[in-house]
Amino acid sequence: MARVVHIMRFLARIVAVVTLLLAGYSPVAPAQATPRVVALAEHDALTGLAPKLARLANRAPGMVAISVLDLNHGYAISINGDVNLPAASTIKIPVMVEVMRQIALHRFTFERTVSLYDTDRDCGYGELCDAAWGSQYTVWQLLWSMITVSDNTAANMLIRLVGRQNINQTMQSLGLTQTWLGDTIHSDGDVRELRSSANDMSRLLLMMADHRLINAKADDAMLEILAGQRHNRMLPAWLPKNITIAHKTGTLHDTLNDVGIVELNGSPYVICVFTTHLGDLDDGERFIRQVSLLTYRAFSQRAQLAQN
Repeated sequence: MARVVHIMRFLARIVAVVTLLLAGYSPVAPAQATPRVVALAEHDALTGLAPKLARLANRAPGMVAISVLDLNHGYAISINGDVNLPAASTIKIPVMVEVMRQIALHRFTFERTVSLYDTDRDCGYGELCDAAWGSQYTVWQLLWSMITVSDNTAANMLIRLVGRQNINQTMQSLGLTQTWLGDTIHSDGDVRELRSSANDMSRLLLMMADHRLINAKADDAMLEILAGQRHNRMLPAWLPKNITIAHKTGTLHDTLNDVGIVELNGSPYVICVFTTHLGDLDDGERFIRQVSLLTYRAFSQRAQLAQN
């Protein structure tokens, strides 16, 4: 019986992913945001979540996108989920994926050292930009700095190591057609050429959570790094502190994003929220917090009902 349940859950997740993949590119203004809902029982605690998120998105400033995916049963919500938007530093997750892929191919190990070049430096986030030319760091140190404190210099060192085109090709091979690095990560460069969508990030995190992205060891390592995130003012801000949230934020002058996996006991889920064209970043932060809290309450209620 346990094996049958496992197979049914796996098939449900596949259905959710296929549904997301079939959703066409359709830029929609926030005022016209409508949810995409997949196979949910009428009595389920998540029934009211999609319209609540849609109403919140309709009132949001700027352009917003939301993707929520139930990791147990395959239920998905997508509001502007396939709209191509600035990824900001959430693009560092694809960079990490490519690093892990090449490690799995035995091209190098976590202990491989990478030297700092002046062309790697960016002081938008992180401390490595102030390090001396030629300073050496292991791949593991760079991964940790790139994700947990969003160090741009560490990201550029890893991009140079694995190749920007390889990152883009891997994302394309995974079906993430809205995700690419048009440039390295430099605050004085064209940072809006780092692109993705809420659905693309949701698919990527789903594969990682399911251990279907690289392999179980690599996927667990990525989840561990994401769970060490130090920037916790958005998705985790209004949630209980004892919940593990493996996530990555992204910030530009008019953009705030946060994408991650909320490891809620009994009802884990992926949540990806993008906001851009903001007049005030505080509006984006508040919106992401509200989306996160509404989603957590719905999944928490489902988990409680399942226990009764």
